[in-house]
Amino acid sequence: MKISQLFGQTLRDAPAEAEVVSHSLLMRAGFIRPVGAGIFTYLHLAKRSMQKIEAILRQEMDAIGGQEISMPVVQPADLWKETGRWYQIGSEMGRFNDRNKHDMVLAMTHEEVVADLVRREVQSYKHLPRLIYHIQTKFRDEPRPRAGLIRVREFTMKDSYSLDTDWDGLDKQYRAHYQAYFNIYHRCGLEVLAVKSDSGMMGGKLAHEYMYLTPIGEDTLIICTAGDYSANRQVARFQKTPAAPEELKPSEKVLTPNCKSIEDLANFLNVPKSKTAKAVFFMAQIPEGEELIEKFIFAVIRGDMELNETKLANAVHARDLRPATEDEIKAVGAVPGFASPIGLAGAVQGRPQTPSRYPGSPLQIVLDDSIPSSPNLVAGANEDGYHLLNTNYPRDYTADLVTDIAAAEEGFLCPECGHPLRMERGVEVGNIFKLGTRYSDSLGCTFLDREGQPKPVIMGSYGIGVGRLLACVAEQYHDDHGLVWPVTVAPYQVHLVLLRGKNTPQAEETADKLYTDLQAAGVEVLYDDRDDSPGVKFNDADLIGLPVRLTVSERALAQGGVEMKLRSKSEKIIVPLAEMLAELRAALAALEADISARVTRVDYNG
Repeated sequence: MKISQLFGQTLRDAPAEAEVVSHSLLMRAGFIRPVGAGIFTYLHLAKRSMQKIEAILRQEMDAIGGQEISMPVVQPADLWKETGRWYQIGSEMGRFNDRNKHDMVLAMTHEEVVADLVRREVQSYKHLPRLIYHIQTKFRDEPRPRAGLIRVREFTMKDSYSLDTDWDGLDKQYRAHYQAYFNIYHRCGLEVLAVKSDSGMMGGKLAHEYMYLTPIGEDTLIICTAGDYSANRQVARFQKTPAAPEELKPSEKVLTPNCKSIEDLANFLNVPKSKTAKAVFFMAQIPEGEELIEKFIFAVIRGDMELNETKLANAVHARDLRPATEDEIKAVGAVPGFASPIGLAGAVQGRPQTPSRYPGSPLQIVLDDSIPSSPNLVAGANEDGYHLLNTNYPRDYTADLVTDIAAAEEGFLCPECGHPLRMERGVEVGNIFKLGTRYSDSLGCTFLDREGQPKPVIMGSYGIGVGRLLACVAEQYHDDHGLVWPVTVAPYQVHLVLLRGKNTPQAEETADKLYTDLQAAGVEVLYDDRDDSPGVKFNDADLIGLPVRLTVSERALAQGGVEMKLRSKSEKIIVPLAEMLAELRAALAALEADISARVTRVDYNG
């Protein structure tokens, strides 16, 4: 490709809307252009890089038995209604009516379409196991698109789906994907970490996210300093320091003026935060059939910990949580700043269950699992200015659910080995899910086993966003002058720069012939044949960031050849024309070997 014919231009300055390095450089280097919030056009250079990534995706999926298919972007909503996700997913789902007033969906993912396909195609155990995949457009109406390609609304995704007769088969395919994903990222030159994660709207038994560690990441990761554990903070566990055993003491109401926070309360009473019980209030939207029921969630956690909203939402099966207002808190009989479950309807042991005082919003009390093992806690008295000493569960109150709803923090102890945990930021570049029978049960995907008995198909789902992966590679590989693409992802292998001489056409003739010869030899070349100054051409070459730059000039020819420089190095050498192809192939092979050496076996973090 000659740059004089390339559609799109480089930009001298970073666009004002660029938040992160990858966004700025991909815009400046002429890879992407915005169309709307979170919607981009991918120009020629970006498209070539994405095709390189997609080729790697296909190779790795094919290597574990994948069969490529193509599924539609537009889907009938009836499938999503059958699984219930039509009612569970909020405004991020793209919904519309076709000309016949039928509800339709823009694909966020393809579990429903796969399950519908399976119930039509799979009848017998002889048709399983199978692995199908496609590379297709998705749309999610993100409320806050950001950071260029890091968080967009329309994107290309490779999603694959495993189909098995039993859980052992799912585990085998899941582990195959686990390693294949590391192969993909390492072949793109990107180091990632696989962490356990929340299954979210996908559902299922187990999920992992692949995280590129970077300060620009939206996700917080909890990682053991000894390497024994890693998880997204949304689901991360930790060892909770047990309270010292004590004899249960009688509760006692004490005056605690202006002590509405745990810190104020602990300071006033001169007790550690771990001796307090913190109340947190939410209104939850919980699906029941085709309706959303609003419930008041009264959560209680030990005062030295913070509540994890994702864990709480999963515990109560909420589609959405929002903080309760003061009026809503008061309506259930609690006093903001001085609240506890003690004295609320249905919370005192032995007291008959009575309806909530908040019409239409039943009260649900959820305790962190640290509360039952922490005796004699200070809790609110549900009276302004007062707290209760020595409250104990279940002596003084009952709960609907006791589970882990605490957020992991840096310095807490690893649940596996007891070493301290650390926190990192990361960008999710892929995820894998053990769906199990979540969709098979909803859509009736069954097969006949060897005994002729119907059994549900066991499913897995596995996704990688192509554009986000490209952006993360750009985020990792750049310097002060521009992009520095790994050879496996670069849109072209070679940037050929012509510096025209004033008195002789030799440089132009040499560059034109070299361009033709390299193309004939199968080398991918971007040829800067423009009349611009050397400074402009070199700046653009650095900005675009191809692995090898070849410069044809009268000076280099006078020195015996063509100047060759790796983008990642500062050294330049003069290579005789007769040796150019061999030298270039050796340089590219060395770059490819460096990438290949990164593709290694990774221990499974199950």
